[in-house]
Amino acid sequence: MNTLFLAAAGGGNNMLILLLFVGLMVLMYFTMIRPQKKQQQKRVQMMDTLKKGDQVILVDGLHAKIDSINNKDKTIVVDADGIYLTFSRMAVRQILPSATAAPKEASDATNTTSTDKPVVKDADKPADTAETKPEDKPAETKADDTAEKKDDSDKE
Repeated sequence: MNTLFLAAAGGGNNMLILLLFVGLMVLMYFTMIRPQKKQQQKRVQMMDTLKKGDQVILVDGLHAKIDSINNKDKTIVVDADGIYLTFSRMAVRQILPSATAAPKEASDATNTTSTDKPVVKDADKPADTAETKPEDKPAETKADDTAEKKDDSDKE
């Protein structure tokens, strides 16, 4: 009987529990549901950009080239070294950059680096060739002189 009176007396805590529950739901939305929706939208955009001749990696790790796309059944036919396989479009994990663009970028990078002189940083220079600033030495001697004066004043 006493427990009924205690439960009735704690009625103000119901609002606090309700607010905590709502806060937990909002936190769960922003940490779990929203990122998953963004990832799904990104994946759908990737599926829409598929075209014949794209190099892809499927979810099982198979590297293949798209031979045809059937939008009605949402399937693709891939060519894996002469073996033609039919998969769902959702089986595509990643679209690889085209083979023609990659060698062109690589050749551009080698042409620019081969004509440029190598850059030598100060840290790479030996210690005897590193330049020293003329201001550095007088500042060190001034600091040493003031330290000696302090020691002399302490002795007196």
